[in-house]
Amino acid sequence: MQRLTRSVFTAVATLAAGSLVLAGCSPLGEPATGETVAEKSTTTKAPVPAVASVRDGATGYNPANPVTVKAVEGTLKEVVMTNQDGKVVQAEYSADRTTWTTAEDLGYFRTYTIQATTSEGATSTTVFDTITPDATTNVALSPLEGSTVGVGQTIGFRFGQPIEDREAAQEVITVTTNPPVEGAFYWLNDYELRWRPEHFWKPGTTVDVDVDLYGTHLGEGLWGNKRNHTSFTIGDEVIAVADDNTKTITISRNGQVINTMPTSMGRPDFATPQGTYIIGDQYPDIVMDSSTFGLAVTDPNGYRTDVKYATQMSYSGIFVHAAPWSVWAQGSQNTSHGCLNVSTENAKWFMDNTKRGDIVVVKNTVGGTLSGYDGLGDWNIPWETWKAGNATPAPAE
Repeated sequence: MQRLTRSVFTAVATLAAGSLVLAGCSPLGEPATGETVAEKSTTTKAPVPAVASVRDGATGYNPANPVTVKAVEGTLKEVVMTNQDGKVVQAEYSADRTTWTTAEDLGYFRTYTIQATTSEGATSTTVFDTITPDATTNVALSPLEGSTVGVGQTIGFRFGQPIEDREAAQEVITVTTNPPVEGAFYWLNDYELRWRPEHFWKPGTTVDVDVDLYGTHLGEGLWGNKRNHTSFTIGDEVIAVADDNTKTITISRNGQVINTMPTSMGRPDFATPQGTYIIGDQYPDIVMDSSTFGLAVTDPNGYRTDVKYATQMSYSGIFVHAAPWSVWAQGSQNTSHGCLNVSTENAKWFMDNTKRGDIVVVKNTVGGTLSGYDGLGDWNIPWETWKAGNATPAPAE
């Protein structure tokens, strides 16, 4: 056998050692056991807070608009909204608890704070102010809720302040009738708006009126203060015709004459105006005072008289009423200051058998025509004029 020399042995040993080193390496290139590896660094993402529909620091927010808060991640754990006095605003969550919405109107002149916390732990705070009006107004509606009225009843909207932006006021009013009826708005003055159909209502018609006035800008810093609603039903058609030629009043119900009574109308210097009148208030007892329409009680033609069974026909002071002092003239000559004088018995019958919204037609007098702006003379404004309307938009600020 050949003997290995030292140099050959050293080489072999070195190669063997090299093999051991190679054998110590993983075929997948993974670090050998015991080798130190630097750990990877990680960054934790902060949770995203909920978002409100009104921005933090906002001013002039319309309190009629609801406020919402929505979760961007996860759900809403808690949302609380308070005003400057600490009062909690009523609200509700969506079924999946990702949205929170106010459930009541906010107020004018308020500062609100919203504090929201999500299921992920994110918190947010939003503070904002609502509108600060120069003035606010309500609106009174007629006829009253649940009433039954006559075929000539128009819908009245009486505002507490003069309205500059009439179009804005009309836009928040909804009139719903059954059966459907075409109708239109018309302003008698800056306070008083009316709505009526082209022709008298059909008996049995139901009418529903909504006024979404709150949060509506009506011009010149004036804002709507409260919503309002009324609904009513049209009753039997009752129409009374007062004819100066015969000096009688003929009353019909649903086209059938039910009574005729003699009357004494306005004498020539106080002639009763012609036209269509809407019956208004009714008074079993009333004091009639000539000074209410500009004629002093001390004037030779003035008066202050206790009267029974007075049915209003106009805002200007014309009534059907008991006048026992003129029974001698009723049916033959005119002696009143413009009212329709009848006997006490007939005045009571008239009051008992008529209602608000019924119609009185006066004809053949020398007194001109009752103004359509009187307040109970709406039907004396031609439909073409009424339908065209007289609303004007507010000037640009």
